[in-house]
Amino acid sequence: MHPMLNIAVKAARRAGNIINRASTDLSHVTIHSKSANDYVTEVDRAAEAAIIDVLRDAYPGHGILAEESGSTGPEGEYRWIIDPLDGTTNFIHGFTQYAVSIALARNGVVEQGVVFDPVANDLYTASRGGGAYLNERRIRVSKRVRMNESLVGTGFPFREFDNIDAYLAMFREVAQKTAGIRRPGSAALDLAYLAAGRYDAFWELGLKPWDIAAGTLLVQEAGGLVSDLAGESAFLATGNIVAGTPKIFAQLLPIIQRHKPAAVAA
Repeated sequence: MHPMLNIAVKAARRAGNIINRASTDLSHVTIHSKSANDYVTEVDRAAEAAIIDVLRDAYPGHGILAEESGSTGPEGEYRWIIDPLDGTTNFIHGFTQYAVSIALARNGVVEQGVVFDPVANDLYTASRGGGAYLNERRIRVSKRVRMNESLVGTGFPFREFDNIDAYLAMFREVAQKTAGIRRPGSAALDLAYLAAGRYDAFWELGLKPWDIAAGTLLVQEAGGLVSDLAGESAFLATGNIVAGTPKIFAQLLPIIQRHKPAAVAA
């Protein structure tokens, strides 16, 4: 395992321990509302602080972009992109779909990625050019090629509802052309599932870099395709993403493009 990925794994496991301890008594977790339907807990903050401690200790010269504390450290060659608890709303409700996501970008290109599911103790890792792994076993996207046999993950808007009609149009067409749609609520875990062959495709709009930086590398290293709504590679910048096995991706992208809201960037 790459030394930098090793450090990310150490940080993710430390955050996972904090999350698991807190999950045993959710009644004592302090919850704050950042905006409508967007929550942060003391657990998010403690997990993020633990991750940053591990990373700073190992690589004091690296920059950090984290969901709760924003952009800190030097603007240099390396930057860590962190979501300490992707799926906070699920966590608050005891719905066990959430994950820790840590990625390392070098000159803007993600080179290392970790998604850790602390409930299942599942560790998804990827290094650019080195493949994707689940608990140190190589994973690949599924071999499905037929849209009507595919299971597709997504996430619906929850903060802003300007594009809800476009989303529902996407949902309606995808639902009619596939074996099913799932919406568990953690984009990081959804992308890990796609990399592991549990989904055949995934799409969502309006995500943040920390939601998808690690997960998109997992998908690419597992043999899948990832793009923005234009079929290009600016998904980290736009937050709009379509991903899948090569054959299912090619069938899903035109459907999503057909219903794209006029006001939304690619």
